[in-house]
Amino acid sequence: MDPIIVLGILLALLFNFANGLNDAANSIATIIATKALTPLQAVLLAGVFNLLGPLLFTTAIAATIGKGIVDPVFLTPLLILMAMLGAVLWVFLTSFFGIPVSSSHALIGGLLGAGMAAAGTGAVLWPSIAVIRQTALYAIAGAFIGAIITAAVAYRREDFKPWNFIVGGLIGVTVIIPFAIAAGFLKIGGILAVVIFIVISPMLGFLSAFVLAGLIACIFHNYHPRRLSRLFKILQIFSGSFQAIGHGSNDAQNAMGIITAMLLAGGLIAEFHVPLWVIFASSLAISLGTLFGGWRVIDRMANKITRIRPYQGFSASTAAGGVLSLMTAFGVPVSTTHVTTGAIMGVGTTRGYSAVKWGVVREILIAWILTIPASAVVSGGCYLIALALIGEVF
Repeated sequence: MDPIIVLGILLALLFNFANGLNDAANSIATIIATKALTPLQAVLLAGVFNLLGPLLFTTAIAATIGKGIVDPVFLTPLLILMAMLGAVLWVFLTSFFGIPVSSSHALIGGLLGAGMAAAGTGAVLWPSIAVIRQTALYAIAGAFIGAIITAAVAYRREDFKPWNFIVGGLIGVTVIIPFAIAAGFLKIGGILAVVIFIVISPMLGFLSAFVLAGLIACIFHNYHPRRLSRLFKILQIFSGSFQAIGHGSNDAQNAMGIITAMLLAGGLIAEFHVPLWVIFASSLAISLGTLFGGWRVIDRMANKITRIRPYQGFSASTAAGGVLSLMTAFGVPVSTTHVTTGAIMGVGTTRGYSAVKWGVVREILIAWILTIPASAVVSGGCYLIALALIGEVF
């Protein structure tokens, strides 16, 4: 086997290890925050169910990563290697400072940067104008309907404020785009889907968790707090398992897509199909990353955004797991970080706007915005430097 391919496989596994340092920690943050499980028990639970995710669902996310961002014609072992290097550097840097970012988006940024450094913008699989126009029409329709409904409800309750239109518009877009995709009315993928769901996936997590936590609070209003806490600490084990499956079915496929693309580019497989050993190795790398270094991110996600009670932890994990599973069904790589953060903010907001520590949220949002361009710049620079150093070796 070509040494560059071996190095690429090892770096891909290192990338998933970095995912464990950052993203995978999010799937168990709420369980640890409410003390439903000890950190070691939560890590073991996440490791087992991260492995089950890709086995239970499709590997469509791996296909999107491996052949849906950069045209496979331009994919070479060196390009893939430099894309991963830039993504790994960015994820390790943010993990060092305890800032949760999306390893999925870091990898996508890495592929974009290395691809454009190698062959210009023509290397990227951009969406067609027709698809962009159709998506925009659905978004506008959803925003309009959501704004009108929200404003009407607020007016009826004599609590109307101008920002009701903005909130309603965001809710409308968040609901209509996934509905249109699920119903088959809208077909999007690749870069366009990634960009759209950077916004929509945390909003889906927020809304789902907010509604679920609100329903639970109403249904169990007369329950004794201690009984309620004991009940939902047990249920959190199941919801955390569900979220870990969702995480494994989505984020764990990053390395799977890269390794499979590397094998295909090196002529070691005839078509894009994820081997079973790649699934196991990628999932194991994430589990080890969580075990050895995810605690800073866990602390920020679990304790510094908002205080979480067991029923809220259950709501956040269930909502996040549901959104991640839905995105896997769509074949869209999204961020566990984004979805989980949105869900935690959603359950926090049920106690009022001030219950969420918006200063911490602002730091996280800045890191989200910077991730794709930052990793693209780093990966593109790594590719150009590699070309200058090794010339025609590869």
